[in-house]
Amino acid sequence: MPITRAQAARMIDHTMLAAYATEVDIRELCEEALEHGFASVTINPVWVPFCAKKLAGTDVGVDACIAFPLGANSAGMKVEEARDAVRAGATEIDMVLNVGALKSGYVKFVEREIAAVVKAVKGIPVKVILECSYLSEDEKIAACLMSQRAGAAYVKTSTGFGDGGATVEDVALMKQTVGDELGIKAAGGIRTLGDVIAMVQAGATRIGTSAGLRILEDADE
Repeated sequence: MPITRAQAARMIDHTMLAAYATEVDIRELCEEALEHGFASVTINPVWVPFCAKKLAGTDVGVDACIAFPLGANSAGMKVEEARDAVRAGATEIDMVLNVGALKSGYVKFVEREIAAVVKAVKGIPVKVILECSYLSEDEKIAACLMSQRAGAAYVKTSTGFGDGGATVEDVALMKQTVGDELGIKAAGGIRTLGDVIAMVQAGATRIGTSAGLRILEDADE
């Protein structure tokens, strides 16, 4: 499956989520996203105002990660964190679902939590991070379906901070479950153009990675 540099760039959320990221790092992230045409910069919420100012009037989105990386915040805190990010200029939200609640069988609670965040940000796309490495196949399917019912725009494989990252098998299962109703973001451990192509062939429509520049070096013009 051939993919051009521009096509690859428009699928990539250019990511910097390290706790030690400095203003210099985030400025460079924004400048690289602008230069190469990445879909968004994916950042911790504290950097949203800075990135929104740097990227104002451009096609590069500002993607804030909520309840990151554990998803163990209360539902109310997730709602307020998402609202605050949007007020500060976020154009997309990546939210970690409550993995422990899902594994405890509290499916309705988790679905209501997702729906509350979706409602709170009023049309801003929400990507629900499943953290697939901790879930059974049935739990992955359930998480996809509840995200779909709750009005999310995407389901996402992982934070990149868990026990495992994106796999072709998980992306294919997510695609089989949600079809074309939701986008699918593959994130965690994606480092090469070959990784991107494999994920896209399995059904991914967005790629989260901190290796975007390296990936573009291997893509055709």
